[in-house]
Amino acid sequence: MKGNLEERLVPPRAEALKILQRLGCPPQVVAHCNCVADIAVELALKALDKGFPVDIRLVEVGALLHDVGRSVTHGVSHGVLGAEMVRSLGLDEEIARIVERHVGAGIPAEEAAELGLPKRDYMPSTLEEKIVCYADKLAKGSRRITFEEALRDLVEDLGGSHPAVKRFKNLHREIVEMVGDAP
Repeated sequence: MKGNLEERLVPPRAEALKILQRLGCPPQVVAHCNCVADIAVELALKALDKGFPVDIRLVEVGALLHDVGRSVTHGVSHGVLGAEMVRSLGLDEEIARIVERHVGAGIPAEEAAELGLPKRDYMPSTLEEKIVCYADKLAKGSRRITFEEALRDLVEDLGGSHPAVKRFKNLHREIVEMVGDAP
């Protein structure tokens, strides 16, 4: 665990859900966030069992709040806007970074600028960020999907040569090497 949870502003699951509702996230977004949180916690528990130092509560709350920016937009900027919302609520910076870095399989600075985002790196770097980012791709709405289905959807959306496809494959490999078979 990183830091004392009493000192950090990482709300419990029920409060994170209330935040999503209070900020106007549509019910289908809340259902998706619940699905992502379930997948992310499952992955985090597997990682913990394998000896990786992962903060389960941070993963759960980060996964629940990862799409809070969808209360404003469903565009690629929802991660950046969501992170700003999380920061404005005074929540832990680690939650804000999870929200900011979950889009795609991460977005490098040059690509971010091309997409109209502030030019900085949005690549997941901590174990918690990677787990939530990956879990998000394994949830289609409120339904779990396989890596193969998620990859197929990504290729259909962006094209097989898009750099996000390679990043997603690399993220998958990293998670599988850590936890064994992903859900």
